[in-house]
Amino acid sequence: MNRPVLSCAVAVAALACASVGRAEEGMWTFDNFPLDKVNAEYGLELDQTWLGHIQASSARLSSGCSAGVVSADGLMLTNHHCVIECAQELSSAEKDYVAQGFLTARREEEAVCPGMAAAILTGISDVTAQVQEATQGLAGDDFVQAQNAEATGIEQAACGDDPKRHCQVVTLYQGGQYKLYQYRKYSDVRLVFAPEFSMAFFGGDPDNFNFPRYALDIGFLRLYDDGKPAATPDYLQWTTRAPVEGEPIFAAGSPGKTDRLLTISQLETQRDVYLPLQMAMKAELRGRLLSFSDRGPEYKRIATDWLFGVENGFKAGYGQELALRRPELFAAKWAEEKQLRKSVKGSFKREIGDPWAEIDAAQGEYRRLFLPWYFLEQAPHHSSLFFYARYLVRAAEEREKPSAERLPEFADSRLPWLRDKILAPYKVEKPLDELLLGFTLSKSREYLGVDAPETKLLLGKASPEILAHYLVDNSELGDVAVRQRLWDGGLAAIEASDDPMIQYALHLDAEARARRAEWEDKVVAPTRIAHEKIARVRFRVLGDSVAPDATFTPRLSYGRVEGWSYNGQDIRSFTVMKGLYERATGQAPFQLSPRFVAAQAKVDGGLIYNFTTTNDIAGGSSGSPAIDADGKLIGTVFDSNIHGLGGAYSYDAELNRTVVVSTAAITEVLGKVYGMTALTEELIAPAN
Repeated sequence: MNRPVLSCAVAVAALACASVGRAEEGMWTFDNFPLDKVNAEYGLELDQTWLGHIQASSARLSSGCSAGVVSADGLMLTNHHCVIECAQELSSAEKDYVAQGFLTARREEEAVCPGMAAAILTGISDVTAQVQEATQGLAGDDFVQAQNAEATGIEQAACGDDPKRHCQVVTLYQGGQYKLYQYRKYSDVRLVFAPEFSMAFFGGDPDNFNFPRYALDIGFLRLYDDGKPAATPDYLQWTTRAPVEGEPIFAAGSPGKTDRLLTISQLETQRDVYLPLQMAMKAELRGRLLSFSDRGPEYKRIATDWLFGVENGFKAGYGQELALRRPELFAAKWAEEKQLRKSVKGSFKREIGDPWAEIDAAQGEYRRLFLPWYFLEQAPHHSSLFFYARYLVRAAEEREKPSAERLPEFADSRLPWLRDKILAPYKVEKPLDELLLGFTLSKSREYLGVDAPETKLLLGKASPEILAHYLVDNSELGDVAVRQRLWDGGLAAIEASDDPMIQYALHLDAEARARRAEWEDKVVAPTRIAHEKIARVRFRVLGDSVAPDATFTPRLSYGRVEGWSYNGQDIRSFTVMKGLYERATGQAPFQLSPRFVAAQAKVDGGLIYNFTTTNDIAGGSSGSPAIDADGKLIGTVFDSNIHGLGGAYSYDAELNRTVVVSTAAITEVLGKVYGMTALTEELIAPAN
């Protein structure tokens, strides 16, 4: 079967391909969702009231996921892998809620998820002119600082110090638009239900990003407001019906990041510089975590969340790398870029110059500066203790300055989020933290070289493992009371601290800041300036008929329940409950929990369990409510197929698929496997 994008890339310019492509492409902002187009294609009569209801019933989680509000009392459905960190934080050597599941019979048993917050979008406004005016005529680091200062100033003016509101200036179309997003924020989020890890991730890494799937990747949370369940009059009505082949499905979530509007040279940098490093490091870290887990049951327990994340990230990177090595993808990108360039003529060309050449030059700086910037400014944050030290040190230094002159993450509008993260009562598992810091330090020496000044700064004459052990073992930053004192005490308390991790962060800070400033001056600023110009070209040619890249902000995509064909094999769009039992082997990762074994005779084997759709999603869409044309919840998005991982760079209508757990199956197992009577009654209660 010929894929439309391939035939277009070969025959004509890619921009001409839009008219024959499938309509499902796009993660649309709620203020620019193509209602008329969707209604015409699917024969529906959706309106702005329907759209507003979906927006108000969808939430963004600080865990990097999405969720759907499913009752008037703040109940939310998301994925297990979005609540696993919470379950891990609530667990102990005596009670492992990740392995055994977390069940509640009464609301009094719902447990606070440390550090987790949720936000529901309440409004979007255009601030493009304001942001662009603030950077007019500036270049380099001056451009970045002015842009950041304007954005954080807009946020502060809109939301002030209200702890129940969150404001964020969002960059869309790579700088073509700037929008102010306003949210209702909930800082008290509690875990209601999570299944056993073996059932949520049934099939493990072998099944991950594949299909058929038999995963119960669900979790229930509840929003609380002033100590009581939050009132959420806008919520998605639950349905227990099975999905139907070909029916329209809408996915409302906050996809994290896509790079579909990058230039050719930027994609080449991703392929040749960024992804190879990430893949190599994740592969080795996976091995170290497996070895760590083999030390004993407690080591395995504390490594579960990290190992899951690393394996998931490695496979995601593999799918992205695979996409970037497809000649067809680059052929289509070249055709699109060529067409955009051809449209720049006359006075417009004299006005904007050659922004593609400017980005090409910035990519040379990217390659030169990447490793020192990465290992001094990014990679050490894998260690929780170093993260605390780095941001306690910088917060103390930055808070001495006016808000507009600070690094953006320390501006008044964003400081509450950082403070909450630093002062949340997370557990620090020192053996795991030592492994992560030692690994990062060893990789910095390997990639930078023994004689590099950055390596000497990071290590001195110490070995990575010995230095990591000393820093982690002697640090007291795992105690939230210690972090609170340092935060409240400001710069004087930081400079007086004898905590070795604080001292190490101070030791690195000047050089790390210098590498960051150089990165922003030579890479970030020229890239942003050039992309603003390219966005002007794109708007001239296409307007806003193409969805912007994902930015971990609320979006809505549309598609159909549908399977796919690959290498001559047809993959059906459904799996059923009996297939779970047929796939089970009694050994991990195909091992059923005791609850599922006991319930085999009770569950409906013909009930649809997981299903696939053509919805366009990206990382961060996990937990997105899958909604039918009546606006009812019919499932929760938890994955894509392996082809969908290439969706970071392009959407292939023939192959990209989203994987969903059906509400029919969720209802069945909540009642017959887990006996969650109160939860089931809340879900299926008639709407007011």
